[in-house]
Amino acid sequence: MTIVHIVPSVARESSGPSYAVPRLCESMIAAGADVQLATLAVAPNSPPPAFLRRFQPGLGSERLGRSPALRRWLEEQVRGGEAAILHAHGLWQMSVVYPSWAVRRGDAKLIVSPRGTLSPTALRQGSSLKPLYWTAIQRPALGRAACFHATAEHEYEDLRRLGFRQPVAIIPNGVDLPSPAATPKSRESGRTLLFLGRLHPVKGVDTLIDAWCLVQDRFPAWRLVIAGGDAGAAGNGGYGETLRRAAAARGADRVRFTGELRGDAKWNAYRAAELYVLPSRSESFGMTVAEALAAGTPVVTTRATPWRALVDQRAGWCIDAGAEALAAALADALARDPAALREMGRRGRCWMAAEYAWLAIGRRMMRTCDWLLGANPEKPQWVRTD
Repeated sequence: MTIVHIVPSVARESSGPSYAVPRLCESMIAAGADVQLATLAVAPNSPPPAFLRRFQPGLGSERLGRSPALRRWLEEQVRGGEAAILHAHGLWQMSVVYPSWAVRRGDAKLIVSPRGTLSPTALRQGSSLKPLYWTAIQRPALGRAACFHATAEHEYEDLRRLGFRQPVAIIPNGVDLPSPAATPKSRESGRTLLFLGRLHPVKGVDTLIDAWCLVQDRFPAWRLVIAGGDAGAAGNGGYGETLRRAAAARGADRVRFTGELRGDAKWNAYRAAELYVLPSRSESFGMTVAEALAAGTPVVTTRATPWRALVDQRAGWCIDAGAEALAAALADALARDPAALREMGRRGRCWMAAEYAWLAIGRRMMRTCDWLLGANPEKPQWVRTD
């Protein structure tokens, strides 16, 4: 069977789907699947993988994601029996609505991964036309899904809250394990607390700055590094500068903004940090949490992410959102002996290796596809039908 994944863009490494969807495709190929990935935008100066097909965007706003060429191709794949499954990643763009139209042309099954777009916070954000788009286009498209893919339990809960009763496969993103640091955490410029990700209001970096101001005087050996690029021109293009001004106005000391980090620079930042922080207000998965743990760095994050198991795994802190709760967690974490933080990081890395390796994730998705197509009548344990 051929499985066609569709995602609007794989152009930004700092965007979760740009990393997770191609890696899911690769892991399914390694598990024996015939996979293609369709997208409208790819990373510049980066050779695309052999399984990727880029389609020309159509007229209109980039945010709308129109592509008549993609629509025609998907319909041809279904009508000709080439594609057994179409798997759409994300919402609110026509490129990921087209699969729901294409499956009406034949016997292909549709899987939809909302990728965090159905959380209450996400639904409140965006254009004033969103409710109209939801009623006229998006909700009917989701109604044609044979199965949903959620990366965490709370994404399953979002789907049920909105009234969708189809099966939901709860399969997390995987993570690559980088080589462990060859030397102890660098302290040439002080002990490092790291945030790495998009500079977007939902990430809670403003809360992090407030919390840092509450604890910075007690921990003069520590510095805060904020690594990330602006989320984009769609309403938040100047948010990084807003954060820089806020840090200066609030008297934040020892704060460094690095801009976006990619590739080896990103992994070096994780490995150099003694502690990673993600103070998100809403998060479908939180890829950077998995990456930090894979690099052997313990994590402080919020209960708005699906990482409450950090506490059970003794690999970090999972707290209520807000500056006071974050300041309390940071005060606890920054006071820890370096050896204690290294041991937390070691446990986190072992956890990622055991439960989040990409090949295992690809095999789970393959078993889900087999079940949907009737090739395996036994429902996988990670598929929820309640």
